[in-house]
Amino acid sequence: MANTTTEGPLTLRRDAWWVAPLLTVIVLTAFGIYATWRALEGRYYEVGPYLSPFYSPLILVDWWKFSPAILILWAPLGFRVTCYYYRKAYYRSFFWSPPACAVRGLKSRQGKYTGETRFPYILQNVHRYFFYAATVVLAFLWYDAFKAFFFEDGFGVGVGSIVLLVNAALLTMYSVSCHSCRHLVGGKLDIFSSCPTRYRLWRWVSALNEHHMFWAWISLFGVALADLYVRLVATGTIIDVRLI
Repeated sequence: MANTTTEGPLTLRRDAWWVAPLLTVIVLTAFGIYATWRALEGRYYEVGPYLSPFYSPLILVDWWKFSPAILILWAPLGFRVTCYYYRKAYYRSFFWSPPACAVRGLKSRQGKYTGETRFPYILQNVHRYFFYAATVVLAFLWYDAFKAFFFEDGFGVGVGSIVLLVNAALLTMYSVSCHSCRHLVGGKLDIFSSCPTRYRLWRWVSALNEHHMFWAWISLFGVALADLYVRLVATGTIIDVRLI
């Protein structure tokens, strides 16, 4: 039987179309709760050469009495919230606007659709600026990944070193596959032949952009797991294994 609302059938689809939006709600809610808790905790973010990505770059100043993560998390958070893929994900999952293809939302919006041209959705246009800010944070994450290979006794490789390196790589793939990056390298060009280097970059970024959803999800898990690993080592729950 088709799902229905007071305004008529929700959809005639018989497949489990609701699974994807449900999983999205579960994962994004869980990540939001965890990230908020860790950002406000203000402890267990640094151990040895390892620094949690939630606290990078680490800004410690006397006038700021709260968690240092709050000073920098606005950049990557804003980048993800305004991301083109994540917009589709949470519009469908949380707002049911609409929840899936060929599935009508809980409330009929016929004749009322304005896209992202009105407040507050028009604020999504700042995505490109969050991209620039997140790129600065990403540079620090690569520095942290490099620093993670240098211990008190010199160069070495620990499990944490690999975790932070992989995290930086995943976040890089998510960033460079972004639509804003694609526009940055190839936008405002009338003739690609006049700029062959930018054309090659545009084609490369466009190929990555086709899998932007994949990089969005895997980098989300990666950054959370990287932070969790640092916290577990910092609290003594697990021991970081030195491979070299």
